[in-house]
Amino acid sequence: MIEGLSVGAIMPALNESDVIGPTLATIPADIIDTVWVGDNGSVDDTAAEARRHGARVVREPRRGYGAACQAVLREMRRAGAPDVVVFIDADGSQPVDELHAILGPIVDGRADLVIGYRRFEDAPPHVSLGNRVACAILTSLTGHSFRDLGPFRAIRFDAIQRLALNDLDYGWNVEMQARAVAEGLRIVQVPVSHRKRSAGRSKISGSLSGTLQAGSKILWTSFREGWRARR
Repeated sequence: MIEGLSVGAIMPALNESDVIGPTLATIPADIIDTVWVGDNGSVDDTAAEARRHGARVVREPRRGYGAACQAVLREMRRAGAPDVVVFIDADGSQPVDELHAILGPIVDGRADLVIGYRRFEDAPPHVSLGNRVACAILTSLTGHSFRDLGPFRAIRFDAIQRLALNDLDYGWNVEMQARAVAEGLRIVQVPVSHRKRSAGRSKISGSLSGTLQAGSKILWTSFREGWRARR
């Protein structure tokens, strides 16, 4: 809990048994009340490692980042929803010591959605290029200037319920941002650090096929949701 607000973290994970334990160990208990891991059909010990480190695990066999997030949100609602939800990747790439920067605008009453925008010095060129193109599409169509589609973000629980998100995979963050504009949410973007994943290989940038699949879905969703927000 921070400044009287309860905070729940959602951590989607697919076959991250080598890194999810150390990642969970860095989560500050004085800020995050409960960490929920959306086990996205892992075939390794991801779920067991998550439980061993105190997380609540929600099993979602349908593959997809969005599917894992939706499954956790449903369980959060049943268990008693927090005031704020933070999204954190399981691979250790996001510095949780910057949670105050992500949560600050919500705590101060200035934002409903906070997006951490990354610096891409260490990212493959095709990853940073695809991100910039998608942001340019969203900015052009929605009229809101977006700098990143970064996964390190926070949103009020009542606000994310209003968005009625339904994307099951790589379009989740795009859908959230475009619909946030359409719903008139207060959006703040803050700079955050970004590290290489602690272990394993990225499901997106770790392979050409993964990059192409994710990139095409993100660009398509940017056009579709951008037009909807514009209307």
